Parts: sequence; structure tokens; C-alpha cells
Amino acid sequence: MTSSGTYAFSPSNGELVLAAYERIQIRAPAIRQEHMLSARRELNFLFSQWSNASPNLWEIPLVSQTLTPGTATYSVNANTIMILDAVITLNQGSANQSDLYVTPISRTEYMSYASKFTQGRPTIYWFDRLISPTITLYPVPDSGGPYTLNYYSCTQMQDANLAGGETPDVPYRFFDAIVAGMSHRLARIYAPQMEAARKVDSTEAWGIAAEQDTENVNFNLAPGLSVYYPK
Repeated sequence: MTSSGTYAFSPSNGELVLAAYERIQIRAPAIRQEHMLSARRELNFLFSQWSNASPNLWEIPLVSQTLTPGTATYSVNANTIMILDAVITLNQGSANQSDLYVTPISRTEYMSYASKFTQGRPTIYWFDRLISPTITLYPVPDSGGPYTLNYYSCTQMQDANLAGGETPDVPYRFFDAIVAGMSHRLARIYAPQMEAARKVDSTEAWGIAAEQDTENVNFNLAPGLSVYYPK
């Protein structure tokens, strides 16, 4: 007996919804239009919940923003949930390119700065999480560039629809978590007597998937000994 040799399993949103309904004992012949309307809403609510549980590694693109001398604030894509890592790149793409890691500050910290229009190579940023978010740099970019702001943006998950064989915006390892999460949500509506059990399944499936959604790298701690051994 041989294995398939393929890695093509990619169920559609509709198939995942049917699997979720089966887990609350609603079979395909009993599903009506209202069931599918509820499922579409709940699937998008589920993805909203997962976006709030970010970072999801498959939703972290690298974004580049060319900086203009004298301009401190720039628009950020509205689907950005948070900024993970950012650098100010000098002479991007050239042989003498250099990156400077920049760190975030809060609204309160930014407001405390007396000279907000001081110019130089930016070293910090404030991400203002508005409906139309912005990023404000300090110092304000000067004419010593050209500078480019490069940052990893943790973005929300794509909308989900059930028609046309559309597939979810998730990797393979999260398929079971979708079904388990959907069965829990749909049980609230159509099978409340099963909600508690489906919640256990959902929590377990999410935990397994989320535990794998990490970077497998070493974690090092370097104690600061200077306070014990002063020069």
C-alpha cells in the first residue's frame, strides 16, 4: 500500500461549514439558506477573533514606505492590526544599504516630546491605531536619505464567502481549528445543548494550531551584569 504522494487537500469554505454542521448533528439535507447565512457571518466573526489573537505568521507581509524629508506622518493600510518590527533603511537596494532598527512608543510618550519637528534619521515611531491608521516617525526624516521605512505588518484575515468554491485564508494546519471553531459558534445558534462540548473542541484545536504557528528558533537571555561589576 502506498501513500498519495500529494499535498493538495484544500477544502472550500463551504465544505468546512458543512463539516462544522455535522459536528452539531445537522446533516447536509437539513441545511437551509438561513443556515448558510449564519455560517458566513460566524466564519467572518471567527476570523476576526483570530486576527485579534495575532500574530498569525501567514498574515505578516513586509511593507515598504518611501519617506519624504520634513514629513513625519504616513498612512498605513487599514487592514493593519499591529506593526511587529521596523527599520529605517538608508540607500535601499544599493551596495551601501544600511538598516537602523526603530522601536515603538505610545501616544503619551509622543505627546511628551517638546520638539516634535526635530529632523534627523528616525529612531522611533508611534503607530496610531485609528480606523484609518497612521505611523508617525521621530525625529522627522531629514534630507540625509533617501530613507525607506520597512516594517512587518500583522494584518487582518481576508473576508470569507461560501460561494464559488472559495477557500479560506489559512494554511493547512488550521483547517481543523476552523471546523471546531465554527461548530462551537453554530452550536450557540442551532444546538445550544452541545455548545459546551464544542467549546472544548474549539479551544483544543485552536491551541494545537496556534502552538505550531511559531518560529522554531533559539531564545537567548543575556543578563546585564554591569550593575554588579562596574568599571
